[in-house]
Amino acid sequence: MSTTHVVIMAGGIGSRLFPLSTPEKPKQFLDLLSCGKSLIRLTYERFLAVDPKAVFWVVTSANYIPYVREMLPEIPSEQVLAEPMARNTAPCISYACRKIGLRYPNARIVVTPSDAYVPDYKAFAETVRLALSFVEERERIVCLGIHPTFPSSDYGYIKELPGDLASSGKRFEEGGEVIRKVDSFKEKPSTDVAQEYLDEGGYWWNAGIFIWSAKTIETQLRRYVPGIEQQMDTLQPALYSPEEQRVLEMVFPQCEKISIDYALMEKSPDIFLAPCRWEWSDLGSFEALEIVRAQRQKSPLK
Repeated sequence: MSTTHVVIMAGGIGSRLFPLSTPEKPKQFLDLLSCGKSLIRLTYERFLAVDPKAVFWVVTSANYIPYVREMLPEIPSEQVLAEPMARNTAPCISYACRKIGLRYPNARIVVTPSDAYVPDYKAFAETVRLALSFVEERERIVCLGIHPTFPSSDYGYIKELPGDLASSGKRFEEGGEVIRKVDSFKEKPSTDVAQEYLDEGGYWWNAGIFIWSAKTIETQLRRYVPGIEQQMDTLQPALYSPEEQRVLEMVFPQCEKISIDYALMEKSPDIFLAPCRWEWSDLGSFEALEIVRAQRQKSPLK
């Protein structure tokens, strides 16, 4: 029987919100919404709405471990993973998923940032459950796409494959919503190009939330970033042992410094999109933060 695992990535420093967010205490550990809870706490509670029995993991800098333990005391200390150094998202995702897959080979895994704003927990949970159903018996990867409401140059864009592909088995429908095949990822464009995307249609903001099975992600990473997976092969015998951190500190710096988007999402033909029509923000700028704070006066967290 498969279990759901949620990997929360919490190692960033939120540099665009400096000096509110600092390397000493970045935005994911701050109560930016004045609700009495940090962003990482809100992320945890949002995923509890998806699956109350989910197994949670956090990947973060060793310096931030005390914050994680303070704000997420429910997560066992052995499931809080300390990166020896920042190597972008692909190595930390590979590490967490390899560790999960070793003990839970049939796991379904959600990887998520720790600092997004999503007020409608019910709608969010429905979308993530749809994606989890899709990857249950398919060697596929699902990313969450946010419906763009204006031509932003701050977000990456996901282009869905055009046309009605239902007859070719490229679509999956459940509860009235459709999982779509991804055509391509587009890096953060200029505002003019972003407007062209909106005019054309079929483009979605990349929320940076990914869903896959433990087996699928290892297979895909071996195919597209074999050097990272070779380092994880060296680490694997030490996982869940007293030697894990020592070996990790040896192999992790040898991993290529690369995002999961460049390492895998832009290369694999097995990427699908779950469309999201609920409110979302990455709280990545002071402008975005002010917009969300204003909206919260009208629409509290649900």
